[in-house]
Amino acid sequence: MEMINKKSGGIKEMIFIAFPMLVSHACDTTMIFTDRMFLSRLGSFQMNAAMGGGMSSFVMLSFFLGLTGYSTALVAQYLGSQQKQRCARVTTQSLIISFAAYPLILLLKPIMLMIMNASGIDPQQLHYQTLYFNVIIFSVIITLTRSSLSGFFCGIGKTRIVMIAAIVSMISNIILNYILIFGKLGFPALGIQGAAIGTIIGGLCGIGVLLSSYFSKALVKEFNTLKEFAFDKEVMAKLWRFGSPSGVELFLNFSAFTCMVYLFHSQGAVAATAVTIMTSWDMVSFVPLLGVEIGVTSLVGRYMGAERSDIAHKSTMSGLKLGGMYSGIIFIIFIFFPQQLVGLFQPAIVTNVYTEAFPTAVMMLRIACLYVFLEAVIVTLVGALRGAGDTLWSMCLTVGLHIMIVVVQYICLIILGMSIIHTWIMIVIAFFVGTFFIYLRYASGKWKEIKVVSNVSDVVLVDGFHDVEL
Repeated sequence: MEMINKKSGGIKEMIFIAFPMLVSHACDTTMIFTDRMFLSRLGSFQMNAAMGGGMSSFVMLSFFLGLTGYSTALVAQYLGSQQKQRCARVTTQSLIISFAAYPLILLLKPIMLMIMNASGIDPQQLHYQTLYFNVIIFSVIITLTRSSLSGFFCGIGKTRIVMIAAIVSMISNIILNYILIFGKLGFPALGIQGAAIGTIIGGLCGIGVLLSSYFSKALVKEFNTLKEFAFDKEVMAKLWRFGSPSGVELFLNFSAFTCMVYLFHSQGAVAATAVTIMTSWDMVSFVPLLGVEIGVTSLVGRYMGAERSDIAHKSTMSGLKLGGMYSGIIFIIFIFFPQQLVGLFQPAIVTNVYTEAFPTAVMMLRIACLYVFLEAVIVTLVGALRGAGDTLWSMCLTVGLHIMIVVVQYICLIILGMSIIHTWIMIVIAFFVGTFFIYLRYASGKWKEIKVVSNVSDVVLVDGFHDVEL
């Protein structure tokens, strides 16, 4: 019997679910960050190219990643409605989508190369970016498979295994990248291509950890994971219906973000270097917050499946508290230590490009501290809306925010000819406006009226609350 008690939805439960995911996303951030830091030793062009090439490949898989990512909420809703046998079916449908999408993504590779060639970035950066992209694009199936399996564990609340997989992947990636980039232990120095290869192998190591747990005796017994490898029309329809807006959302949002980076990179090597360093640290502040978002999505989905919107709201508030505490730490670091943060990306041989980019990157980091708390609010409220099934509105709001940012950037940077720093200030102001509208949607309470799955079991009240064992 799945039970709910007075502590359900509290900060302790949120930490139990979200903290491993926060660590997991922090590991992903560390992998990307370390890659760029290693490549910065070779030169600013290689560092900037890894960012551009990585983002380009991510854009191509983003729709399917958002679509399959909704499996977290769907698994949680089936768990909350006590239909455990359907949890593994969701994961199977997610994997079917992932493997069907892989050849399609590879077929679209020439289109992305054309976009990169027309972006106006420095030819030297473009050379390295193409080398990196041509290798890393083959890793999209690894990312999609990992997302599908992680969605299952996050949905049932067993996020610790996702954290362990991320740690294994991170350690493997960092060691392999060091060896392959710089040519250690008898291996040839592959430079930026070595970074891509190390990332692929590290991702495979993480998938191995997830699969070993997914097919463990305990989960096979509880969720029948071995016998649920079959197409399920009903579950697939739900995943597409509620996950498609999330897929469109992630695709449009990341496409807009990629456009923003490309616009900055088109302003020359100095601007590209400053923005790459700033966004690398901004990623450190933002990506771990996605762990909070997943935690909120999982718990809101579970309690909405159990028809307890009050505890779903309590879970959202707990997510805001946890995100706020994390953002407070980032705020202090960005305010008081920006020079040290930027200094970590200093090339082995200091160039004029890096020297000129240094003060701009420092100022951009200080400005970024103004919206770190907004990031926590956005991911928490959007996670709650997704968990409840309000994916269409969350898509419209976040896509609208990112489009507004690109429009503001284009007007300020291209039309008005404003500096990089002043353009960045206007982008941060746009974040304030977007956050306000996301809050209005959550505060309206419309998400409480959405029904994703039917509750098929009775729930026992204990002391006025549902008593559940997590």
